[in-house]
Amino acid sequence: MRGKTGVAATKLLLGTATMDENELKARLPGSIAARVQSAKLVNGVATLVIDAGGLDAAGRAGLEAGAKDIISAVNGVDDVRVALVADRPAQSSADSPSLSSAPSSSSSPSPATSPARRIIAVGSGKGGVGKSTLTANLAVALARMGRKVGVVDADIYGPSQPTILANKGERPKAENEKLVPVPSKWGVPVLSMGHLVEPGKAIAWRGPMAGNALGQLIDAHWGDAEVLLVDLPPGTGDVQLTMLQRYKPAGAIIVSTPQDLALIDAQRAASLFESGKVPIVGLVENMAGYACPHCGQISDPFGRGGVEAAADQTGIPFLGRIPLSLNIREDSDAGAPTAAGDSPQADAFAVIATKLADWLDGKAS
Repeated sequence: MRGKTGVAATKLLLGTATMDENELKARLPGSIAARVQSAKLVNGVATLVIDAGGLDAAGRAGLEAGAKDIISAVNGVDDVRVALVADRPAQSSADSPSLSSAPSSSSSPSPATSPARRIIAVGSGKGGVGKSTLTANLAVALARMGRKVGVVDADIYGPSQPTILANKGERPKAENEKLVPVPSKWGVPVLSMGHLVEPGKAIAWRGPMAGNALGQLIDAHWGDAEVLLVDLPPGTGDVQLTMLQRYKPAGAIIVSTPQDLALIDAQRAASLFESGKVPIVGLVENMAGYACPHCGQISDPFGRGGVEAAADQTGIPFLGRIPLSLNIREDSDAGAPTAAGDSPQADAFAVIATKLADWLDGKAS
């Protein structure tokens, strides 16, 4: 009897490694196919975004299970990922996840006075491209402009916002079974798994647990915050699908370094958001240009202009570039975001923050 690897290999040989939306929808019954917003099969992974509007919990579960059962039987499919999207109903405190590990607080912002809040996801195709640094500095730059903004560190497995925003080691309180974000001296409240687990402790969670953790961080007492910047983990995995399914963002920013390998992965991240009908606010090129501290000459160890060229090719707005700077790295490690100061590097973050603010204002009008 063949093992699992042999079966997967046989399926790939018999079937096809890629399949477009129409081909996948043709495999589904009409009742499910009519709800499919997008579907694709790439390298054995089928990703479906399905409208679950009007269905109760049982109906949503049946819809997801039915799609998975049928598509998983298709030749060439090794894994099926389904994101159910719909307008999300307000969640009562009784339905909120239990947070018995967090200390209680005697006061919290009143839900009745909470503003209409929009989520901006900050994503990347791979790790190490500076996504977390960009998120924190955009939040600080927006706060300096008078915007009410919070940060959700959804990078469950590698949280870094507590370090960048200088509240590492602090723990959030809880009120009515919901977390109260940890304040920062930069005027940006933040919630992160880094506030809830011991420093240096590994987090080995499967998809549902990571998704529930994301829910606890977003369904919090965010007070008067009008915008939440969500620092996503790299890639297009379970946390991203949970975001699309339960907390559909108003828009997404994609971060990449200029080289081709990073751009390929960034395009996958953009494709996932587009398949979930989430507008792409724009692309940011990070680590673009290094100024020698001795002679001042500019070099480009990661290349230059690749992200802007990709933006031109795809029609996605180009928001700007952030230089490869020792100061930005040192500021991040020290918990003093570069955007809080006055420097050419701070100006680079301010330019991107201004474009994001203009985009938000345009969507609100």
